[in-house]
Amino acid sequence: MLKDILKTISTRYLVAILNLALIFVNAKVLGIEGLGLIGLIWASISIIVMVNGILGGSSIVYFINKFPIRTIFPIAYLWTFVGTGIACFIMHLLGLLPEGYTTDIYLLTVLYSLAVANSRFLLGKDHITGFNLTNMLQGGLLFFILLCFYFIFQQKEVASYIKGLYLANAIAFIVSILLLLPYLLKKEESTANEKKSLYIIVKEMFTYGLWGSADNIAETCTARLNYFFVERFVGLGGVGLLDIGTKVSESVWNISRSIAYIEYNRIAKTQDPQEQKEITIRLLKFTFLAIALVMGCILLIPEWVYTDILFSQEFTGVRKVILALSAGIVLLGCNMILSHYFIGSGKIKYSTASSCIGLATLLSVGYWLIPAQGVVGSAISTSIAFCAMFIFSSVVFTKLNRCTLRDLLFTKDDLNYLKGLLKKK
Repeated sequence: MLKDILKTISTRYLVAILNLALIFVNAKVLGIEGLGLIGLIWASISIIVMVNGILGGSSIVYFINKFPIRTIFPIAYLWTFVGTGIACFIMHLLGLLPEGYTTDIYLLTVLYSLAVANSRFLLGKDHITGFNLTNMLQGGLLFFILLCFYFIFQQKEVASYIKGLYLANAIAFIVSILLLLPYLLKKEESTANEKKSLYIIVKEMFTYGLWGSADNIAETCTARLNYFFVERFVGLGGVGLLDIGTKVSESVWNISRSIAYIEYNRIAKTQDPQEQKEITIRLLKFTFLAIALVMGCILLIPEWVYTDILFSQEFTGVRKVILALSAGIVLLGCNMILSHYFIGSGKIKYSTASSCIGLATLLSVGYWLIPAQGVVGSAISTSIAFCAMFIFSSVVFTKLNRCTLRDLLFTKDDLNYLKGLLKKK
């Protein structure tokens, strides 16, 4: 398990480094308002992708060991087109989609979601290398494509960024489907679940996925809905400043997400509650230690590095945004571990409740802070919402497993266990 975690973290941090480098390039090339528009486009895509996750996200990893892959593959693909259409229509009616980009958002979301679905199929089949490669192509290839558009073809505009998204996700989709083909063509052993009708299978997947996606949608809205509020009260420049601070801060989540994917895969394959508990507690401690350390390093970076070296003077205040987000970022990273425990052990309703609490907290606190304090108020609202999510999840986890909050603290035994694993590897 440690080997898979380290491989996944390494891949994600390679992508994160390229994404951070791309943020620096975009800041120089497109300016703060260009970044703001990109931020709104990505916020829209992120929310819609969560809707597609009902039948195409964590549901795949959960059900791939219960039903034949050739049964759930077309279900996931068909829902991607339908779910994207429904979500785009609703967001268009609410006025949340950036004007003039509805078609691009629909097509990009479909392409992105199909590649994500392929990566989940690969993860469910323990093809960790294929899973990591797909994520690397989706996230890292964009950097090199945009360098060509910006500096070779001299197309320094938001349209180039959108074209780059098309190319990167198309390549990721093609590579991932080629890696998945052997599993689709291979005849699987018969199981009792194989005799279930398609209607029953879809119903089970939809019921499970609806809870999980309600969770993801609420969590994503908690992290991204403030973009639309800031755009309304501050403008695209404010969104650009918030996006820079958010992306730098959220880079630490590459650790927790990598660990959570592996954790979920392990928990979903065991029915032993004690084993599920021990895996979660141990990984939670390591996650907190790692992301707190990285966030501490980020907070040591002075403001002038951002304004004089990495970006420009129009991004003044980005360190305040990062500082306001920091506590919530660390705790939400830990909450991802607890959330994947709930989902993997069939207790999705608790993860969903946590995310809904976060969204409700954001809306109530942000109602007062964002109009009054703008971008920094938005960051504080988000941080408070993330903290509320973790507090709820940790209380529920300790009650369900009859342990105390003290059991979640890092001990000498945990340190010795980690040392032993590293020496073994």
